Amino acid sequence: MKILVAVKRVVDYNVKVRPKADGSGVELANVKMAINPFCEIGVEEAVRLKEKGIASEIVAVAVGDKSSQEQLRTALALGVDRGILVEAGSDLEPLAVAKLLKAVYEKEQPQLVFTGKQSIDGDNNQTGQMLAALTGLAQATFASKLEIEGDRAKVVREIDGGLQTIEVKLPAIVTTDLRLNEPRYASLPNIMKAKKKPIETITPADLGVDVAPRLTTLKVETPAERQAGIKVATVAELVDKLKNEAKVI
Repeated sequence: MKILVAVKRVVDYNVKVRPKADGSGVELANVKMAINPFCEIGVEEAVRLKEKGIASEIVAVAVGDKSSQEQLRTALALGVDRGILVEAGSDLEPLAVAKLLKAVYEKEQPQLVFTGKQSIDGDNNQTGQMLAALTGLAQATFASKLEIEGDRAKVVREIDGGLQTIEVKLPAIVTTDLRLNEPRYASLPNIMKAKKKPIETITPADLGVDVAPRLTTLKVETPAERQAGIKVATVAELVDKLKNEAKVI
């Protein structure tokens, strides 16, 4: 079984995100970057399947600029066999990413595709579902447990009311949730080995995909600071403040 894992470069989750001075986007200069945590869970799950003898090859794919090679090398150090970089810039919409991943899927023909449930920068939670729609494959989103049985995958997924268990026929798209596993740390020997593993670089033009944006970002700004709460003595005073100050009633 070949597994394809999508890996996205995002601002490290420990970093406080700041908008640019002109409000045109998020400040990325001299900011620590990392693999999107949900994508890292997908990498870990693929590596575990290979360790169990279920998977024979793991291919990581990143869509972004040249700097995304850093995250691909991290994935290679965690146990991925080879990487593919679709060099398409860093400001891409989920539909464009899904179209590029579809082209890579058709090129590689994996039996299982992992994407993160969402990325911690855009928080769109769209790419995996769009990829499933474009490829016509079965999808299992928000996976918190995965079992492979022959040509089928049994997935426990988190929903508002609790847990739902579904079964999908492979090939399929699985989007990984936080409770699926706990990613490992890359060891120094594996980091050194990863430097020799191959990374193929291709462009959207090579794949015949149009990634022109359909949305325009007008402004990025920090949310307004939340004001401190106050105590009121009576219900009448509460109603007065809600009506005349908060203006919610």
